[in-house]
Amino acid sequence: MRVPLSWLREYVDLPATETGRDVQAKLISVGLEVETVEQVGDGIKGPLVVGKVLTIEELEGFKKPIRFCTVDVGRANGTGEPQEIVCGARNFAVGDKVVVVLPGAVLPGDFAIAARKTYGKTSHGMICSGDELGMGDDGSHGIIVLPPEHEVGTDAIELLQLVDEVLDIAVTPDRGYALSIRGVARETAIAYGLPLRDPALLDVPQPNAFGYPVQVSDPMGCDRFTARTVTGLDPEARSPLWLTRRLQKAGMRPISLAVDITNYVMLELGQPLHAYDRSRVQGPIGVRRAEQGEKLTTLDGAKRTLDAEDLVITDDRGPIGLAGVMGGANTEIDDTEGTTTEVVVEAAHFDALSISRTARRHKLASEASKRFERGVDPQAASAAAQRTVDLLVLLAGGTADAGVTEVIAPSAPHTITIPADHPDKVAGVTYGRETVVRRLQQVGCDVYGQDELIVTVPSWRPDLTDPNDLAEEVIRLEGYENLPSTLPKPPAGRGLTDRQRLHRRIGRALAGAGYVEAPNYPFVGEHVFDQFGLTADDPNRKVVKLVNPLSDEEPALRTTLLPGLLGALRRNDGRGSHDLALFETGLVFHPREELKIAVRLPVDRRPTDEEIASLTEALPVQPRHAAVVLAGAREQAGWWGKGRPSDWADAVEAARVLAREAGTELLVRGGQYGPWHPGRCAELAVVVEGVEQVIGYAGELHPGVLKTLGLPARTSAMELDLDVLELASSGVPKGPKISTFPVATQDVALVVDVAVPHAGVEAALREGAGELLESIRLFDVYENAAQLGEGKKSLAYALRFRAADRTLTVDEASAARDAAVALAGSRVGAVLRG
Repeated sequence: MRVPLSWLREYVDLPATETGRDVQAKLISVGLEVETVEQVGDGIKGPLVVGKVLTIEELEGFKKPIRFCTVDVGRANGTGEPQEIVCGARNFAVGDKVVVVLPGAVLPGDFAIAARKTYGKTSHGMICSGDELGMGDDGSHGIIVLPPEHEVGTDAIELLQLVDEVLDIAVTPDRGYALSIRGVARETAIAYGLPLRDPALLDVPQPNAFGYPVQVSDPMGCDRFTARTVTGLDPEARSPLWLTRRLQKAGMRPISLAVDITNYVMLELGQPLHAYDRSRVQGPIGVRRAEQGEKLTTLDGAKRTLDAEDLVITDDRGPIGLAGVMGGANTEIDDTEGTTTEVVVEAAHFDALSISRTARRHKLASEASKRFERGVDPQAASAAAQRTVDLLVLLAGGTADAGVTEVIAPSAPHTITIPADHPDKVAGVTYGRETVVRRLQQVGCDVYGQDELIVTVPSWRPDLTDPNDLAEEVIRLEGYENLPSTLPKPPAGRGLTDRQRLHRRIGRALAGAGYVEAPNYPFVGEHVFDQFGLTADDPNRKVVKLVNPLSDEEPALRTTLLPGLLGALRRNDGRGSHDLALFETGLVFHPREELKIAVRLPVDRRPTDEEIASLTEALPVQPRHAAVVLAGAREQAGWWGKGRPSDWADAVEAARVLAREAGTELLVRGGQYGPWHPGRCAELAVVVEGVEQVIGYAGELHPGVLKTLGLPARTSAMELDLDVLELASSGVPKGPKISTFPVATQDVALVVDVAVPHAGVEAALREGAGELLESIRLFDVYENAAQLGEGKKSLAYALRFRAADRTLTVDEASAARDAAVALAGSRVGAVLRG
């Protein structure tokens, strides 16, 4: 919301010395987010005056039309003689009043004006457009032509209100009232302790039976509809300068007088309005839900197919507008033909949720929908309609029809009961009853009672629904900066949990292995599961959807970390970084089978264990996962030797790194799942309380997935469930014991079938070698049909043996090796090679 300071001063008597920066600081102190203060017209310097065009000479022989003009600027040039000016614009004629900048002046952008020779003539100044004066878009893109009543020589800086300060406020969803000058003025008055001149306090005639007929079929969607009629409008009337300048400073483009007035009143009071050309409305105005598939062409020229949940404004022909979003083209006030002499003014209050959904459904965010979905004061509709009628009568010479239509659904003001000391308990500060009552009254509440306060919420604050909201109002107006800073005092002996230690060790281990952490947003679109090739019954397809997602394309919470990580890898690869190794640890989300409603926890005491447990049961299941993705070179080439590209084995090794940090044994075997290549995918499992559980997959991604997602060739990935890995762990890893006795190393090469996995051979060797085995490492894989036989492979292992109390003899080490080979032979059919 852009708020010109000159406009704000009309409703609050701010000290003359207060600048926009001062007001910004005050508004920030009461909780509004004032992002910037724009200095409109900063650096502009006169003489800038009103001039009258006396003559125009068309200059020939140039690539574009050029005109040599003489302009009467009165005594502003010091001589009273006509000013000679060269100008290329053509939207003015002899006798028009224009804005002239004379030599010696400075325009926005530090553009100094001086006499200069151009196109064979000397131009003593310039005839100005709105863009050159920094006025913004006025829709004309040409020279400013002023109304004829302005005197020649008048200071145009003051006339056009070129110098001002504009506060740009980021209005949060709970403060819809701040999307109006009225709302911001109220907060300003509270911050300065000054009275407010409320622009909505108008004398409004009572409704009667003579107004324009209105039929509301959906009182839940529209609980208030006011209609007023103005006749006898001058179709040639144009918006005055003060009106267009205020709209421009507030960030809106002037269009036509009737539309400008409705926009002006919306900015002033926060109530969106719409004006219909009465001659183009057929029959009574109605409010109802659309019929599925109905068509409506809106003011932006788009033909829209309506949904059954859309709230629409109708006449006898059907829809003539999307309620609270945008009007229809068939009842538009046509300023180009200048035929509109009668208008019907609509000021209504619509359901915020309905308007928000309609605007999102049609991707049609408007100034009106932005206000309705944040909450509009329903009591301001009559005043806004009256203000619009008054301005149409004043500026367009119209006559207000005596008929006043008001359709109002019965409702009662919202009342909240709150202990007088409740804000004290929330803030940990003693405010006292008098302060609490005073602050709530400043907000606009009616307050009664002593120890127990009965608070009636003002109509313009629909966000105040419970005692905590009222406490927040007291605290913010008293100043968040006045709250004491108190550090929590945890009991002695508390530190990181085992789970937290494991997560930190895993992060350090992956970073030490050359991976870069890349956290991502936890939102996904369900189309990604099709891209990953997941089956229709895959559990990862069951997602938790957000009611109000940041993006309609990603409305669900992730069930896997890979979409975000692969997206980060794709972006980095597209920007020239091709050798990538990224990792992320984070929560994934799975819906519970039984949906439960979360309880609202108290703020005046610590929640009980039962309350916390019930809250947890209402949340999705949120296991923590770890994932890595790799592409490009894993080891760089250089003088030290050849590099190598990353492959599936690096993804599997990343899983082994995590298992080592957890102090558990990871079972690795061939597998097949989702986006992984069926021949280069490892299934990862651990044993928890004697039961084997699959915790993830690692390997090279499927070429089809790589092509669909636009990823580099041979991209690899790994993802596993850290929570289950922790359950299988033996706690904090113990440091290795250092032995004073030497190690005995024995190498064995075993020939097995190609289909036999290395994990099975290793497990057999480890079990057969017994407790003397210190470590085992696969150092070679060899396949040669001529030497080994068809369908055979050779796996070479280095076995390290050591005893804790003695030096092993050669016979002991050999016996342990032979026992290991024997068990591998009986279990997996391994034969000692050569």
